[in-house]
Parts: sequence; C-alpha cells; structure tokens
Amino acid sequence: MRDEAAFVEFAQSARDRLRRTAYLLCGDWDQASDLVQEGLIRVYVRWSRLTRNGGELAYARKAVVSAYLDHVRRRSSTERPQEADPTQASSEDVATSVATREALMAALAQLPPRQRACVVLRYFEDLSVAETAALLGCTEGTVKSQTSRALFSLRSMFEDSPFGELSQGAVSW
Repeated sequence: MRDEAAFVEFAQSARDRLRRTAYLLCGDWDQASDLVQEGLIRVYVRWSRLTRNGGELAYARKAVVSAYLDHVRRRSSTERPQEADPTQASSEDVATSVATREALMAALAQLPPRQRACVVLRYFEDLSVAETAALLGCTEGTVKSQTSRALFSLRSMFEDSPFGELSQGAVSW
C-alpha cells in the first residue's frame, strides 16, 4: 500500500530542485517540467520500495536524467514553436549576469547529451564521480572522460567570446 501523503510531500519538496536540474539538462523550463513529471511518475511507481530502502531523492534525480536521455534519443518531436511568446522579455535588455547565464546554457545545449549530463551532475548537482557514474549507469572512467571532453569543448567555445571569463571558471551563479 502506498503512502500517498508521504509521496505528495516528497514531490512538493523535491520538485523545484529536480526542475532546475532538468532545465540545466534541456535548456527549456517547460520541457524541464515535463521531465520532472515523468521522473516523479517513475518514483511513484516504486514509492513503497524506495521508502523501505531510502534514497528517494537520488532515485528521483536518476529518473529525471533518464527521462531526459530517453527524450533526446527519440528521433524528433512533433511540437514546433509557431511564434515568439510576447510575454517573455527580449534578450536585448537583459542584465549582464543573465546574458552570461544564457551563453552558458547555449554552450551546454551544444554538448552531446551524455557530456551535458556529466557536467550538470558533477558541477551543478555537486555529485562525485562515483555518484555520477552510478546515476548514469556507466563506469567512473566514462564519467571522467565525458566530463573532460565537455569541459574542453566549453572552454574552446568561450575562448574568443565576450564571455571569455567563463573559460577560466570565475563566474558565479
């Protein structure tokens, strides 16, 4: 029997953190919400086992990353944006810190999905190499090599850009 109240409480407390992680993976807040919803569905299915063994948040994070990786493996999406959203602020009038963040998100979007997942989990979720490897279902060596390649790509993207300080790692979020 499922403890509905405990699951609802967990989902409400973890939703924002999971959504931020999903956003860093996909670069779109709406898609991030969809990924979190898919991840929480996966958590709900295994809720009784998770509460017995602990690790609800770790499983939820893995479920969101898996949902993201499943999504990028699909051939294409049938959703196509029709026009710009008039309620969103234009990128021309944004503060420098927001522009820097946007540049970083654009650079992250250019990384292959596994490299992006490694960078997000290692540096934004602050997981160890072992935790990242366990979450992605690969070896620690794979995490290290994927992370190294991703960081090299990110540094080379920012070398000659106006956001060159990103290649030195001096920018704080």
